[in-house]
Amino acid sequence: MIYWRLIDTIPLGVYKIQKRGNRWRGKQREPQNRVNERIRARQVFVIDSDNTQLSTMLPREALQIAREQGLDLVEVSPNADPPVCKIMDYGKFQYEKSKRAKEAKKKQAKVVLKEIKFNSVRTGDHDLDFKSRHAREFLTNGWKVKTTVRFKGREMMHTDLGRKMLLQFADNLADVGEVEQSPRMETRTMFIIIAPKSS
Repeated sequence: MIYWRLIDTIPLGVYKIQKRGNRWRGKQREPQNRVNERIRARQVFVIDSDNTQLSTMLPREALQIAREQGLDLVEVSPNADPPVCKIMDYGKFQYEKSKRAKEAKKKQAKVVLKEIKFNSVRTGDHDLDFKSRHAREFLTNGWKVKTTVRFKGREMMHTDLGRKMLLQFADNLADVGEVEQSPRMETRTMFIIIAPKSS
């Protein structure tokens, strides 16, 4: 009886938070292949380790054949009717699968966009040259460069000066980069995107 009284005294909000917390289980794991005794199908179609198709049989019969060869029985196509199982070294299969995934990840092209900012259209030649050297370094590394100019106060009346400055900046880098996106306004800033020169 005391136990129920304690439960009744828990505020309703706390109880709801605890219930809601069950929904967030974090990152879902990638489904694993069923192996050996974990295969639940009544009958399976078996492929031998040298890719020869055996026949449809009971999982325990297939498992016995795999054990005789010192290998595992792995369910490779669970949605087929009957499910397809292959006799193989499961550890080696997992290693090769992870290796293929890493290779695919390496091949994915990663676009890096570096940003160079000018705080005013009244930027000196020295500052322009200094930032051009940085942009040149980024472009030779294969990265794109987004160059922005911020307009302050009455400078908004002279956006043509900002455009001229950005085009001059792009012209300084013409040997290593090419304009991917011409100067565009975005609220109080104007930007240009320069991509590495295609060989």
